Order: sequence, then C-alpha cells, then structure tokens
Amino acid sequence: MRLNRLFLILAWTLATPAFAQTAQPEPVDGADCKAQEAVLERDMALARSRGQMLRRQQLGEALSTLQARCKTLAPAQGREARIEKLEMEIRTLRAELERAEEQLRSLKAESH
Repeated sequence: MRLNRLFLILAWTLATPAFAQTAQPEPVDGADCKAQEAVLERDMALARSRGQMLRRQQLGEALSTLQARCKTLAPAQGREARIEKLEMEIRTLRAELERAEEQLRSLKAESH
C-alpha cells in the first residue's frame, strides 16, 4: 500500500508542468503579462485535457491574480488599453464560467 501511494505521488509530480513548481517572476510590462497569461492558459487547457480539474482551477485563480496585477502595472490609456482591459475581463469571465460549468457537470454526474 505504501509503495502504491509513493507511485501515485511520483506520477502526479511528473504530470505537473515544471513551471508550476517554480514561482513565476513578477511581470514587468504588458508583454510579460501577455506571455505569462499565455503560459497559464496553455497549462489550463493541458490540465483540462488530463482531467486535472483541481489543477485547472488553481491555474485559473493564478491567471485571475496575474491579470489583476497586470491591470495595476500601468494606468489604462487610450482606446487600445480599454480594448485590452475588456479582453482580459472576458478571459476572466470565461474561466469563471468554465469552472461553474465543470461544477455543474460534476453535480449532474453524481446524481446519475
């Protein structure tokens, strides 16, 4: 039983993306924010495809935190900044919607 438990821990560790085990550097500008967002979104999709819903939710929260941090980096200026702000808001809302839909699917699956 102990060996089985160690195997599961090892398997989960290997399945987790390497970046998740290290701290992400603070974004310096909009380009850094975009790059880190892309990494998180990619890893969320990967976690979703592997059925790692808790991992995907954690990444979603990290993405929301990153987006909030990026919003405070520079004050919004002009049309492009407003567009970018709305796009980030949409991504956040979509991530929240995905979490809610997953919870709904889980509840429905439990009832059957």
